[in-house]
Amino acid sequence: MRSLLALLLLWPMHSLAEQPVLRFSVAESWSMPLVRIEGDQPVEGLVYDLIQALAREVGVRPQYHVMARLRLQEAMNNGDIDVRCYVSPQWFNDRPGDFVWSIPLIHQRDVLVGRVGDSSPMPPEQLPPQAIGTVLGYTYSTLQPLLDQGQLRREDSRSQLLVLQKLQAGRYRHAVSNQLSLQWFNQGLPADQQLQVLAVLEEQDLGCMVRSDPGLPTQGLLRALVRMKQSGEIERIVQRYGGAGLSGDSVAQP
Repeated sequence: MRSLLALLLLWPMHSLAEQPVLRFSVAESWSMPLVRIEGDQPVEGLVYDLIQALAREVGVRPQYHVMARLRLQEAMNNGDIDVRCYVSPQWFNDRPGDFVWSIPLIHQRDVLVGRVGDSSPMPPEQLPPQAIGTVLGYTYSTLQPLLDQGQLRREDSRSQLLVLQKLQAGRYRHAVSNQLSLQWFNQGLPADQQLQVLAVLEEQDLGCMVRSDPGLPTQGLLRALVRMKQSGEIERIVQRYGGAGLSGDSVAQP
């Protein structure tokens, strides 16, 4: 009886070990609701749940590679990662040749943000010369002409959360955030202290990229994402983190 019990306990571990491993990238600059990292590994968040659901659907074991966003392209070029999620074609000047795009999964908005009473809705072109809160390694195409002219100056932080925390503390008057992160940040604040959307800067569709390699289940992963989208699973994951309406067929990155 003890031998049978030990066998039953070991069986799930054995099955898990037999699953093929796929390497997923995680950007250090992400924070909740996208991901929470403990001990250099993600433990919760929208992107974490998405990857876990995809891995279950395909029958693979996810291996997470947490790295600075500026290293992601190098890792892709070197074949160090197999799947990159929460990414937009608009972030690339050249189409990555060794990767195949999934269907669009999430619709995101990048917004200009200010504190209550500190500013009113306005287009970024009307901002006076100032520093603006941004995330290190992110590009902001809408603001780039203003940055080039010197009307705006970047004040970079390592994560979106730090950008919003510095805005709340008064380090600068305006910042850029994706809408989902802003909604999550505001949940913990009284209504009269919540950060305000002043303008929508960009809207983008985000999906996943899968390395095209004979040794990988590339098409299986892409078909699994289609099934997850059609079944409503993607929408349920997004809603879990306060993003109702952001899972469309058509967010920014930076």
